[in-house]
Amino acid sequence: MTAEAEGDVPVKALFPVYTKQPDAIFTVEGGEIESIADLAGKRIATATFSSSNATWPLLLQVNEVAEDSVELIKAEPASLIPMLAAGRLDGTVNWVTLAPMAETMLEEAGKKLKVLEWSAFGLDGYGLTTIASDRMIAERPEVVKAFVDAYKEAILAANSDPAAAAAALKVHVPETDPELAAKVYAASVPLIDNAVTEADGYGVFTEARMAETWKWVAKSQGYAIDAIDPMALIDLSFEK
Repeated sequence: MTAEAEGDVPVKALFPVYTKQPDAIFTVEGGEIESIADLAGKRIATATFSSSNATWPLLLQVNEVAEDSVELIKAEPASLIPMLAAGRLDGTVNWVTLAPMAETMLEEAGKKLKVLEWSAFGLDGYGLTTIASDRMIAERPEVVKAFVDAYKEAILAANSDPAAAAAALKVHVPETDPELAAKVYAASVPLIDNAVTEADGYGVFTEARMAETWKWVAKSQGYAIDAIDPMALIDLSFEK
């Protein structure tokens, strides 16, 4: 969406994988953070380069938290959870898919993870989405269709059995820890299979949710709301 707002982009979205945003605040049980409103006066760390950083100011605004009331620290991604475990932070900005790894690190420090999903505090819209180039769609639509069908089938299979998906991953990536991989995938399932997909259907874009997604992107990046037509970025012929 950002790229299209800057100029024509020769790609189309095919279907949404995450129908909820994965961004979250990681903190510890028993601490002072129960909601986004509690971030005022707190020390929060985020990765230096993270897509979450773009919507961070807007999340605070929606929850009536002054941006300058939060001490936001930019750090290397691998250092975020260790810093939280060591008590050097009140919270971190992460994706919910990293919760299993964070739980393990915090347990070693005698602490328990608390996750505040941004989607529960106003951040709405589609997340991870498959795309294809206009050229590929025009020249090899049968390949695109086969990929979409196979990808959807694979995701549904993985959703029903994350352990089997992790075992399959280990075949191709031998260094994979299958137990951890299964937990990481299981943490992503609520982003894929949730009330949105129950209402709209799996792999289906709706005009209302596309508009909501664009509203967050536009506001966070300073674009006029009418800069693009969100639905023009989708090829709906691969939904079925």
